[in-house]
Amino acid sequence: MKKAFTNLSLLLIVVLIIFPVMLDAQDLSLPAPMTAGGKPLMDALSERQSSRSFSDRELSLQQLSDLLWAAWGINRSADGQRTAPSSHNRQEMDVYVTLKSGLYLYDAGDNLLKQIHGRDIRALTGIQDFPALVPVNLVYVADLTKRGLKEDQAITDTDLLSSWANTGFMAQNVYLYCASAGLSTVIRAMVPRQDLAAAMMLKPWQTIILAQTIGLPADSQ
Repeated sequence: MKKAFTNLSLLLIVVLIIFPVMLDAQDLSLPAPMTAGGKPLMDALSERQSSRSFSDRELSLQQLSDLLWAAWGINRSADGQRTAPSSHNRQEMDVYVTLKSGLYLYDAGDNLLKQIHGRDIRALTGIQDFPALVPVNLVYVADLTKRGLKEDQAITDTDLLSSWANTGFMAQNVYLYCASAGLSTVIRAMVPRQDLAAAMMLKPWQTIILAQTIGLPADSQ
């Protein structure tokens, strides 16, 4: 009896140690973003363009880290300020990342992708064919409770004005990063929002603003 109790205790200890690791095992830790270098700003602006022709080759974790830092990373760590402006510094925007391996939420503070689930929902991020095949689709989501709305309050177009503007800033940052890094991208408003929100398990006060596709050019080797 004593031996059985000891064995059970050891098992419980092992579970308590291992189980939290299992919970976080699918999160993706990103390398530190490379925040220096790249093309001069005027060159990047000259080469900024939308493209709907992509390779299906995966991006590296370094490219993903740099991309997300450009979109919505922290560039002033002392007070958590971001690479893109946010009206009244409410920072209501979240960047979700759809990959073949699942859906993730970008955590700028810890520089990691927190997995929401392991399903491939890239096809739901747009009505065209290419989002399902391209390695990365970003989904910009506004959490309106961070702008003072109650969880049961109806969301109006006026409530979303700042979030639309903030998303525009973030998307342009991605455009400039892609121009500098030799990647292709396109911002997309034609998104099946209701189906995508359900697949992302969003709350009623979370609103999908836009999606953006990023990948290597179709002719890249």
